[in-house]
Amino acid sequence: MVVHQHRRRRGRAGGAVLAVGVAVTVALTSGCAGPASGDDRPPQDPAAVVRGAADALAGAGSAQTRTAMEMATGGTRVTIRGEGGVDFKSRMGQLLVMLPADVTGKAEHRPITELLVPGALYMKNRGAGVPADKWVRVDTTTLADGNLVTGGATDPVAAAELLRGAQQVTYVGETDLAGTKVRHYQGTTDIGRAARSASPGVRGALEAAAKGFSKDTVPFDAYLDMEGRLRKVRHRFSYVNNGVIDVSSTTLLYGFGTPVTVTLPPSGDIYAGKIVE
Repeated sequence: MVVHQHRRRRGRAGGAVLAVGVAVTVALTSGCAGPASGDDRPPQDPAAVVRGAADALAGAGSAQTRTAMEMATGGTRVTIRGEGGVDFKSRMGQLLVMLPADVTGKAEHRPITELLVPGALYMKNRGAGVPADKWVRVDTTTLADGNLVTGGATDPVAAAELLRGAQQVTYVGETDLAGTKVRHYQGTTDIGRAARSASPGVRGALEAAAKGFSKDTVPFDAYLDMEGRLRKVRHRFSYVNNGVIDVSSTTLLYGFGTPVTVTLPPSGDIYAGKIVE
């Protein structure tokens, strides 16, 4: 599978106002593996277990995912939800991202189809001047947030890889998540440290995020099953885009082994015109 390299270099400010910027504007203005299967003993090194979550997911192959991104600014909150699948071996995925209705009560906007591939994000139904039958391709290594928040959903691969920088991790205890026994961990992760340890396909985006965010540390809550696979993670980001925006991004993973097929659009279907910010 070939990823088309139609790169459009963008500055930090421009890159950070793609899908999330549109949604916020509309809504506000109108390698350590986990514990062995069946092992009920508490982890000896919580940080090492969390840092190994990305490797455990690669071993699992693929999964279905649901995402939720809640943004708060100026006393107003909006939530963008997504659903799809991701292949952790190829580090590719597809999401259908639902934008919220605006504050005037108008109907929700057409969902955005997102294709997640190493180093790039493809979006269809992007809006803001892009023809309905065209895709927008964004080089995620040029985004100030590395597509941790831009697309309206944190790329599930990046969400797991970000945990490679986990530090000061506390094991909270066991709990139940949709009928599955999981272990709950809390801590912070360092974006720069995660970038240095990340898989090659994700490293460039995380390196961009390490430079773009005002703070390198990101608080998280992570829930891993007894096989060390990440089942749920919530990251809390804070960035500046016409004011400080606090973002809580949640990724759920389930249905491990479900086949995931990602077909990239032909080059002729990629929009090359001006994008309205």
